[in-house]
Amino acid sequence: MQNIEIARARLTSDTTLVLARGCELVESCERGVRPLLRLVDTGRDVRDFAAADRVVGRGAAFLYILLGVTELYASVMSEAAAELLDEHRIRYTYGSLVPRIVNRTRDGYCPIECAVMNITEPREALAAIRERLASL
Repeated sequence: MQNIEIARARLTSDTTLVLARGCELVESCERGVRPLLRLVDTGRDVRDFAAADRVVGRGAAFLYILLGVTELYASVMSEAAAELLDEHRIRYTYGSLVPRIVNRTRDGYCPIECAVMNITEPREALAAIRERLASL
């Protein structure tokens, strides 16, 4: 079984994020980009892992780039995230491709995706994500 298949199979209604490389797994039940930020902050080496995530917007895509994943599946992915992943040559598949990710109350757009919409550099995006989370 390939890493991406393992990650996708372990993405359940309770699990929001799964990274897989061989028998190594990283799983989270947290929502949003917080589990990805935790991986960045702790320096956990997940290079060459495949990831499965429920929702991937442009902000999450930047974090996956920084983390060095090689392949990604998202149940829902924004067009901006797909474009960014294409630019960085990360393979991806999705259940649904949407113009933009909506916020949790469904009355506007995701604040993280909005914070990085015009950013092109991953490290700059990381700073913008941290700033936006601090203001929420």
